[in-house]
Amino acid sequence: MVGYKFMGKAHSNAYRNLPFFFDLQAEPVLQAIAGRDEQGVKLAAEKMGWASYETDWRRLIERDDIDLIDIVTPNNTHAEIAIAAAEAGKHVLCEKPLAMTVEQAKRMLDAVNRNQVVHMICHNYRFAPAIQFAKKLIQEGRLGKIYHIRATYLQDWIMDPAFPLVWRLSKEVTGSGTHGDIAAHSLDLARFLVGEFSEVVGMMETFIKQRPIAEMSGGLSAKAESGKMGAVEVDDASAFLARFENGAMGVFEATRFAGGNRNGNRLEINGEKGSLRWDMENMNNLQVYFHDDEPGLQGFRTINCTEEYHPYAGAYWPAGHIIGYEHTFINLMVELMNGIDKGYSPQPNFEDGVRNQLVLEAVERSVQTGKWEKLESKM
Repeated sequence: MVGYKFMGKAHSNAYRNLPFFFDLQAEPVLQAIAGRDEQGVKLAAEKMGWASYETDWRRLIERDDIDLIDIVTPNNTHAEIAIAAAEAGKHVLCEKPLAMTVEQAKRMLDAVNRNQVVHMICHNYRFAPAIQFAKKLIQEGRLGKIYHIRATYLQDWIMDPAFPLVWRLSKEVTGSGTHGDIAAHSLDLARFLVGEFSEVVGMMETFIKQRPIAEMSGGLSAKAESGKMGAVEVDDASAFLARFENGAMGVFEATRFAGGNRNGNRLEINGEKGSLRWDMENMNNLQVYFHDDEPGLQGFRTINCTEEYHPYAGAYWPAGHIIGYEHTFINLMVELMNGIDKGYSPQPNFEDGVRNQLVLEAVERSVQTGKWEKLESKM
């Protein structure tokens, strides 16, 4: 694994717990972790259960005892590491967004396809049992024709103007701000549940133009180390409208300036026969409404998706004993291990990463042009 902070912790936990809950033909062995700070990566390896560490990710690529490269580094490093890994015949798991640009993402997809390695992108929210169950209901036609999706991803962790200029706020490192970091999750869920986008129009805003310069200390926290200020070059908020190829309409909003929202990843889907609602902060529950319910009893019902009938849930605890954020990563890695065992790339994979990047860039273009922007129908 390359990187060891917030996502490194989440991925390491998933690898360690995967064999405890699931019986798989392929099981992960935590061979080595890489990071530039030797003291930091050594401590991370010891704490998170990795057998060894490297201070240069290229050493991981060269090692014969490593089959899978997991990339949990800032966005500007994804392409170089993934392409090098694929060319060395390593399977690749990459955090989102896949790349800084569509061009980079396409080169990454070409590399994994050309070298016939297994590849996935880590959109872990797809793997909440409630989202998987929502997908099942939609595929079965229980909602009928889809009319609407409205999705919000609301956070508030940078509202303080004194919060430092961390890498997630640097265009050179992250590519875009809220848009690529959290709106990417919403549009990936929309593609998974509703279908492909056909055109978008959007707006973005940066509310705080200057911030103190500092480094992230892990997770979403940081401290300013000096009185120096730097320009914020990425968006604080992103909003866009969308049309889908199947005729559905979409409304999307992502912001880090919605006070009181720690991780408000929410969506509602409306169809001709019913509707679905989901909220990541209450991730085990799926709210479901069907038009053909008896009059007088119509309304949203709450399904606690912890029973054996719900995808992945049967591997954990008895019904009603809820699971958490960390289990979405475990569920994703079930598919990754099955893909490695059987020689295919489960979704979401690098093709999904490219398609997501196409939507992200189309919204950015529309902000510049003030017009609707069409998506490529073929890659």
